[in-house]
Amino acid sequence: MSNRGRKGVPTVRRRVISVAACVVLVGAGTSACFAEQSAMPTVRDFLVAWQVENYDAAAKHTVGADQAQVARALAGLRNQLDAASMKLALGQPVPAGKKPGRAIVKNGETAEARFAVKIDLGENGEPWTYTGVMKLRRVKGKWKVVWDPSIIHPRLKAGQRLAVVSETPRRSPIQDSRGKSMLRTVPTSIIGVVPGQLADPQKTVQQMVRSLRFGANRTLDTQRLLGRIRSAPPEKFLPLLTMETSSAGVVDQQLSQLSQVSGLQVKPTKAAIDPVAAPEFVGSLGPATNDRLQQVGAPYQPGDTIGVSGLQLLMQRRLAGTPTVRVIAQDATGRDQEELRAWPGSPSDPVQTTLDWRVQARADHALARLPYVASMAVVNPASGAVQAVANHRTGGQNRALEGRYPPGLTFGIVAAEALLNSGVAKDTETDCPASVQVGGRTFTNPYPAQGKGTFESNFTASCATTLAALSTRLNAQALTAAATRFGLGKDWGMAVPGFPGSVPVPANDADKASMMIGEGGLQVSPLSMALAASAAANGYWRPGFTLTNPRDTQGGVTVPPLAATAVLDLKSLLRSSIIRGPAKAANVGGVSGVGATVTVNGKTVSWFVGSRTEYAFAIAVEGRVDAAALVKRFLAPAATIPGLNRAAP
Repeated sequence: MSNRGRKGVPTVRRRVISVAACVVLVGAGTSACFAEQSAMPTVRDFLVAWQVENYDAAAKHTVGADQAQVARALAGLRNQLDAASMKLALGQPVPAGKKPGRAIVKNGETAEARFAVKIDLGENGEPWTYTGVMKLRRVKGKWKVVWDPSIIHPRLKAGQRLAVVSETPRRSPIQDSRGKSMLRTVPTSIIGVVPGQLADPQKTVQQMVRSLRFGANRTLDTQRLLGRIRSAPPEKFLPLLTMETSSAGVVDQQLSQLSQVSGLQVKPTKAAIDPVAAPEFVGSLGPATNDRLQQVGAPYQPGDTIGVSGLQLLMQRRLAGTPTVRVIAQDATGRDQEELRAWPGSPSDPVQTTLDWRVQARADHALARLPYVASMAVVNPASGAVQAVANHRTGGQNRALEGRYPPGLTFGIVAAEALLNSGVAKDTETDCPASVQVGGRTFTNPYPAQGKGTFESNFTASCATTLAALSTRLNAQALTAAATRFGLGKDWGMAVPGFPGSVPVPANDADKASMMIGEGGLQVSPLSMALAASAAANGYWRPGFTLTNPRDTQGGVTVPPLAATAVLDLKSLLRSSIIRGPAKAANVGGVSGVGATVTVNGKTVSWFVGSRTEYAFAIAVEGRVDAAALVKRFLAPAATIPGLNRAAP
């Protein structure tokens, strides 16, 4: 039958085990059947009180030791394991198909009871289960549990305690395309304690947490840190937190304050945690604060060094592995030690990216002197591999991959292909007036009007009114289909977040004309436009990818190739734009492409999108500059570019 304990806590299922003797009373001429007293109630009440943490009540059912000492020992099981939960049940687990044995075996005035223990260590892993054993004897007609430390665990001896040991694998690096680490070694400090030396662990933890400032209301979980300390071997140094110091090795104010906390130890060391390049892409490491633990989950603990942004966060489990957790029984010195249970962790593995340190150095150099927020993505036209991710003044945001901008006249690459595919030729006569009306909306030209001329000459001059007027030759489906051929709006299947672009369906002629000049709700990222430039150079679009191990899936996306005849004319248009158009500052070593400056809702973005044999790239600057001029810095002689005039990192 089922019983329920105090506060609604379910108790173990009670198995009635009794021995009855029927005695005939001679002389009185009567008989009676006397029930022998069972040890069951004592076992049940002891286990229930222990499980619901009423340790004093449980201790009252024991003999053979001071009851206060017993209560402390029973509480120690949870505290010394930092257990999230503990469940006790009479009997022991029985394999399927097997007949259960007796939970309580009685022998005159003594008995032995077996009970099942299930402990959740809070690591989201397999719980620890084992069978406990307790001995009982009848004292003055009442059954009592004979106290022994082995009740906690059958292999726990007098003078020992339980402890949890976590062995964390060495974190693996993020690598460039050659397999070289993209992290540099910098001075750090490990903050930790020797648990057995703390006079007041709770006070130490509280003072430590108050001394730390992570910003954004982030903090460490005081109770979980305290649990880590209480469950760790008391004689060993327990690292709680790793902090980066200044490059000069000077301990900052926080570390100075931490060193004043009683019981805390600050140990200077070095660790490979600082990105050599592309920090917004590679990401950073930091302590596991409450909010960050919600992202990465178990088995990581408060204060652990985890990825907090970029690949370090996205690939946290692969890069860090998972700890091996061992429960041990040990004496106060730690020398008499026995492993009771272990949960093997998983090794860490490196993450190899497609970034080329030489191309990355070039991209960083191209943006270095700008007073504005800027970003640049570079891809290999032959494969779609992302070779560089440069972000300048972005405040840690990876706008090269995730930025959302109107493309302006750089969308002319797509618009021109759509027109060429519909029958417009390079030598088709067109007009480039100062303004033109389409669908009741007026469109103006950002550059001087060119008047009558061929499609090639007006495209070369970046004539917005020419493209707006020619929009009447296309239907909405033809324009959005062209965007699809350049991969805009398609899922790339990259592990790293990237914005593939957003292409709305134009509702009317005015919207269609607006889209032709890269406005009308169109949004793209530098990476999506670099891939579009790659498609223009190759005649087909390839999805971008940033990882080779583990390999990005590239989404399984396929798009129709560009028409061969359209590609030839498109290449001619893009090369002509560099030679004779407003983007002539980019005329370096055979570059083809198009530049633009677009202002939407008061925000100005300057673009250059182009390619040459080994690169396809896009630059977006949140300000009015000649973005084409940045191409010269990107393709400057290696000797003039920091990072290229020395050995590889």
